[in-house]
Amino acid sequence: MRRLLIAAALLGAVQTAQAADMPELPFLRGSLQDGPIAPRPIWEGVYIGAQAGVGQSDMNFTGATRTLAGSLLDGLAMESAGQVSQWPLLGKTSRRGEGWGGFIGYNSQWDDVVIGVEMSYLHGKFGGDTTGSMGRSFVDALGYTNGVTYDAAAKMSITDMGTLRARAGYAVGSFLPYMFGGLALGQADIVRSARIHGIAVNVAAAPGFQNIPFDYSKTEGQYSHLIYGYTAGLGVDINLIGGLFARAEWEYVRFTSSVDTNINTVRAGVGYRF
Repeated sequence: MRRLLIAAALLGAVQTAQAADMPELPFLRGSLQDGPIAPRPIWEGVYIGAQAGVGQSDMNFTGATRTLAGSLLDGLAMESAGQVSQWPLLGKTSRRGEGWGGFIGYNSQWDDVVIGVEMSYLHGKFGGDTTGSMGRSFVDALGYTNGVTYDAAAKMSITDMGTLRARAGYAVGSFLPYMFGGLALGQADIVRSARIHGIAVNVAAAPGFQNIPFDYSKTEGQYSHLIYGYTAGLGVDINLIGGLFARAEWEYVRFTSSVDTNINTVRAGVGYRF
């Protein structure tokens, strides 16, 4: 009996010693350790980059030449009778364009939330043009039957666009999806022309005044004209390595001017955070 007790004691001592020599494993502690944690990209700081994009300009030229026609016919009987300057010429049109430029900004970061301010610039070819014509006949207060044709044309060319935006994003791994909104400025050339022509007929008038042809025209241009509005959009920055990142973005810009204009662009870019 004593031998059995001594053998059991020695076996227990050996097992205890072996357990003490074994490395401590997570499952022996009753919990699992987390795996390697990937470092979170740091978005805070000043950054700068280059970009290029394509887009569509949607313009409403309706009524763009009314003031021109009104100044041509001011005080004439045909304007009082026919309201020629108010005829609904021109309309909406869309054109595609492209451009290139850059951006610069600053981010502040709290955990995964990123707030910043950015200036973005695009130089390119945006805008469009349209023409229209309308003809009518009517009798004015002097008894003349006026056969009037009103031809109109308008063109808007936007070469430069700049926006000042406030940005808000949320970091997800190497991705920073964000939204933005702010002010927009642009430089545009706006050219409008109006021509009103025809003949006024009054068989009861004195000889030499029974048929009176008329032809009035005027062109007005605004060059390097400053236009303004607002911007909004969505985008995502993708951390590549170190401070280098790529960008994909959609931006909507609305300009208020003599020609109501909306521009939607899709852009790609690359930047570097310092």
